[in-house]
Amino acid sequence: MRQQETDTERLHGKVKWFDPVKGFGFVVAEAGGPDILLHANVLRNFGQSSVADGARIEISVQRTERGVQATEVFRIDPPEAPVGAPLADFEDIDPELIRSAPLEPARVKWFDKAKGFGFANVFGKPQDVFIHIEVLRRSGLSDLQPGEALAIRVIDGKRGRMATEVNVWEAGLPRS
Repeated sequence: MRQQETDTERLHGKVKWFDPVKGFGFVVAEAGGPDILLHANVLRNFGQSSVADGARIEISVQRTERGVQATEVFRIDPPEAPVGAPLADFEDIDPELIRSAPLEPARVKWFDKAKGFGFANVFGKPQDVFIHIEVLRRSGLSDLQPGEALAIRVIDGKRGRMATEVNVWEAGLPRS
């Protein structure tokens, strides 16, 4: 008897790689097994357009005739940052100031992965906010698209207004 394609399983894993241009990537389950296809549409349903290589992820998967595929994303945790390696941009800033910065609604102005940075605009504020690729990676993302809605933590730093954390839009919504 053939297994129904509607049967799903929830599991934890690590992102092997994800390419937003190709529109897919793969996850390796903690329990082992074949690579799991992660399609961009499944990631977008979670509210993200990309995910960093090495990020921890909780997903629902479905076994199909073409292999195992993610059907839903429940949680993404950023890859582990190197121990004791703060970003040079933040090394002279009080860590408590960075942690206590509120999440603010923002939209991506532009981001160039090859250059390693980009800018966003916080709703109602005229200044651009600098986003470094390492901040993006430590937030569990690998790329941003123009116009993408985000929730970011912003401080005044060496380069002016700077993002210290980048989250999906839904992270900035008030909890009920």
